[in-house]
Amino acid sequence: MASDKITGGGPEGPGGPVGPPGGPVGEPADAPVPPPERIEPGEVPESTFTVIVAGLANLGIAVAKAVAGVISGSSAMLSEAAHSVADTVTEVLLLTALKRSAKPADEEHPLGYGPERYIWAMLASVATFVGGAVFSVYDGVHTLAQGEELGDPLPSYIVLAVAAVLEGYSLRTGVRQIRGEAARFGTPARRYLRYTPDTAVKSVVMEDAAGLSGLLLAAGGLAGAQLTGSSVWDGIASILIGLLLVYVAWVLGRNNAQLLIGRPLPPSMRDAVHEELLTVPHVVEVLELTTLIQGPTEILIAAKVNFRDVASAEQVEWACEDAEEQLRQRFPAIRRVYLDATPGVHQVRPAGVHDARPPDGGR
Repeated sequence: MASDKITGGGPEGPGGPVGPPGGPVGEPADAPVPPPERIEPGEVPESTFTVIVAGLANLGIAVAKAVAGVISGSSAMLSEAAHSVADTVTEVLLLTALKRSAKPADEEHPLGYGPERYIWAMLASVATFVGGAVFSVYDGVHTLAQGEELGDPLPSYIVLAVAAVLEGYSLRTGVRQIRGEAARFGTPARRYLRYTPDTAVKSVVMEDAAGLSGLLLAAGGLAGAQLTGSSVWDGIASILIGLLLVYVAWVLGRNNAQLLIGRPLPPSMRDAVHEELLTVPHVVEVLELTTLIQGPTEILIAAKVNFRDVASAEQVEWACEDAEEQLRQRFPAIRRVYLDATPGVHQVRPAGVHDARPPDGGR
């Protein structure tokens, strides 16, 4: 959550599409990536289809890799099997995240369940690290230390080829979604992927890309062991696959942690929100603006606003309604708007004006 104290008139609005949740700490927070449009009730989110495709592909690949690894005696193939098992568990956790975060707000959770998706996505990154990276590095080190008997590599090559096709199809599905969403907002797909708060599709794309890279490493380890008769190449490939998974788990874990803590809107969009508020009748100043991303399609806005002193209570009430309506029309992802009527910075309480409590404190 970010709170920006703003005094005086509003800044000029940014050109082009206004947009998105800012990037990770240390990255430019004003990357032009707008939050996705609101998903209407009854519409099947595209992210769900992307995750299901990835999960089914990884499940089949995991079984095939495990069988080929046992037949060939390749540690790299067994590491790839562990990689696919970890990815399958990840997809299950991501589906859970998508389902639970879509629950409507209730009395126990008045702001909704949007942030819950980041908890499950965080667990998914832990599954990638523990289930894939740790096993791969351990198996690779064990192979380098103890050696291994090499079997027939042909089944492994066949499985790697089939796995490449399935991983490629799953990656294609995720990339198509990223490109489609990025095109709607006029921003490069790579930048959109980097800064989008939709961690489900981001996880699928990164894991599938890592999967294809892991397949190349496994194939290289098999070829090296076949040509030299030494299992060292296979062990090195297994360790490299593990390190690749460590990197993927770290990036996804860091991104989900920042969203759990509370990521604000980028400066460009905060300026646009500030500008929009100043167009509301009876609004004089926006003294403080607080923004929070609660999910890919959920943004919360809270602001301390100085209204015209001559405005009646009824006019202030309708101004608050107008502000919420205008913000939602301009930024469909904004779900909640809270405005606090506050005196201006240089205003002084008039003499004789105190709080509304009776002299006896209300007793």
